[in-house]
Amino acid sequence: MKRARLVLLISVCCLVAGYVGLNSVFGNTKPPMTFSKDVAPIFYKNCVACHRPGEIAPMSLITYKDVRPWAKSIREKVATREMPPWHLDSHYGKWENDRRLTQKEVDAIVSWIDGGAQEGNPRDLPPLPKLASGWQIGEPDMVFQMPAEFSVPAEGSVPYQYFAVPTNFKEDRYIQALEARAGNLSVVHHIVVYVRDPRDQARQRGQAQKFNIGDGILGALSPGQTPFVAKPGEAKLIKAGSQLIFQMHYTPNGKEAKDRSVVGLIFSKGPVSKIVTTKAAFDIKFRIPPGDPNYEVKSVYEFEQDSHIISFMPHMHLRGRDITYRAIYPDGKSEILLSVPRYSFNWQVYYYPVNPLAIPKGTRIEAVAHYDNSSRNPRNPDPTKEVRFGEQTWDEMMNAFFDFTVDGQSVTREAPASKQ
Repeated sequence: MKRARLVLLISVCCLVAGYVGLNSVFGNTKPPMTFSKDVAPIFYKNCVACHRPGEIAPMSLITYKDVRPWAKSIREKVATREMPPWHLDSHYGKWENDRRLTQKEVDAIVSWIDGGAQEGNPRDLPPLPKLASGWQIGEPDMVFQMPAEFSVPAEGSVPYQYFAVPTNFKEDRYIQALEARAGNLSVVHHIVVYVRDPRDQARQRGQAQKFNIGDGILGALSPGQTPFVAKPGEAKLIKAGSQLIFQMHYTPNGKEAKDRSVVGLIFSKGPVSKIVTTKAAFDIKFRIPPGDPNYEVKSVYEFEQDSHIISFMPHMHLRGRDITYRAIYPDGKSEILLSVPRYSFNWQVYYYPVNPLAIPKGTRIEAVAHYDNSSRNPRNPDPTKEVRFGEQTWDEMMNAFFDFTVDGQSVTREAPASKQ
């Protein structure tokens, strides 16, 4: 009996071994993941717009040689979905610029790295996507730059700097696309470009820094932002005789440096019917107590006309934890429009709804944010201090920006197409 069992066991083992051998011979085993065939297509589609020479990301992900030293770090960032940067709660809204990887893409990257991060055959590489070199919006119709270089010290704090630049426009100009670019990205944290029309120039001569938050914003550059590009029939407006104001936030990096940043404009070539306006629900009177791990700040903006929101951009500093935009409609109903449960100061992202959001007159946008001023926040500059509104990163802000158009508005004029 024992002999019969032994013979049966040996026979089963032989059958299994033969099956495995046949699969190997006939190519039925799954080949290992490779960079060239499996991972490069994912990086080219989702990552290299930022992860390439001359752009904001710290390393390139174009070639295998670029990628291999970062494999373990890439695995961690991708598996935890820290990269690509996208901080929204997926339960609310659908987003035109959603940059999240699919679970299949995440699994492929993790599997490739766990399997030894092999290069594979370079002939399997897909074509490198066509990426803009220099201006992401294409060649601007006009470029404005700061009037002179600004010297950034090696250490210490630098108050926000403001530089006024005349446009010399003789007529109103409609802006289809704009892009701010840092002259020296190593010391420029962000740029906000404002428009100051002639009436404001007369009222605020010599006081370029005094703006209501959100008013007059033309565009910006900060980590994670993409250039402004309006949809057909929509545009930003620069009135005749206006100035551009460069608001510059510099961060010393240990070496003296110089910067002369620029903004490029592309004028609308066709009819413009609606002007894109930036506003914000904001608070500047909050005081966050020392050590508070979850301090709440609320702000409200009420719409005076039927409108459509086309983008959101929440802005806080190093203690910001989360922020939610809620619409309270005139009939009393409410809904969450945007929820950012994992806010990151390092990524100032614009979020574009797939379809503009209808906002009836009288709707209130209520923004609720929370801040971690405790020692458990590794980014907290000093958990022992009370924190108030301020421009520096160790201060705080609560600015719930959004762009919108007004429903009843109809500019209905042909925008000038010529360069000036």
